[in-house]
Amino acid sequence: MPPYPILIRDLDDALAAAAAADALAVPLTLMAPEGCGALWLLELLERVRRAHPRLEVAALLDCGDRAGEAQGALAAGVPQLLFTGRADLAERLAAIAAAGGATLLTCCPPLLDLGACGLAEGQGLRRRSAREALCRDWLSGSQGQPGTTAFSHSAAAQRWCKFT
Repeated sequence: MPPYPILIRDLDDALAAAAAADALAVPLTLMAPEGCGALWLLELLERVRRAHPRLEVAALLDCGDRAGEAQGALAAGVPQLLFTGRADLAERLAAIAAAGGATLLTCCPPLLDLGACGLAEGQGLRRRSAREALCRDWLSGSQGQPGTTAFSHSAAAQRWCKFT
């Protein structure tokens, strides 16, 4: 999985993240929150790929503890899933994922949650620019390295974002 996933909630979030990744020439993982659904994520991924054809972009779907949703997402072609349910179900899902060339994660990687950034709706270009700047900081590693216990937040990120 490419590093530094970004949790998105709509096409605008995804396009801001893609613009930042494209500008930095780094791969991007877009993560959909629980309840968004496989088909929504795959359509969003296709739109991002059309808008940024040179960008290496992957999708990660949070299925929570819902094994049925995870199995359906694998059948739909979602390449990466997060499943936080029972270990025995995770083992079965991991085998199904591996057989289909997909990846199953059982714990959430460090991520940037654009929905927690506090950027009010309706701010237009200012909001888009702020989201892109946050994504650039995150993707460039200036917010700390995933897997460490401490993140060094820029002043702008501390005002706007919650990092999980």
